[in-house]
Amino acid sequence: MSELIGSSGQISSGEDAPKIEFPCQYPIKVLGRHTDDFREIVIDVMTRHTGAVHDAQVSEKPSGKGTFVSITIIITATGKEQIQAIFDDLKATGRVKMVL
Repeated sequence: MSELIGSSGQISSGEDAPKIEFPCQYPIKVLGRHTDDFREIVIDVMTRHTGAVHDAQVSEKPSGKGTFVSITIIITATGKEQIQAIFDDLKATGRVKMVL
């Protein structure tokens, strides 16, 4: 099975896509405006899909000017449906600019 999340937000299969075997450790990077509650919003979405998120799973990096922040959370992914659901729910918050 090989898939990627494309710019449209859909997981697509392809010959050149990396092969992912589930379950696996899977980093999800979320970019958005650096606000007081952005980290909490991202972690709430992740918790709904993966269970408890611990500090050791989360890293945060502000942009050069501090306007934006990227939050990376390493999850144990169980399948492409879970990853797609996380992507959809993050985008639905209206606060997320990009998910990688």
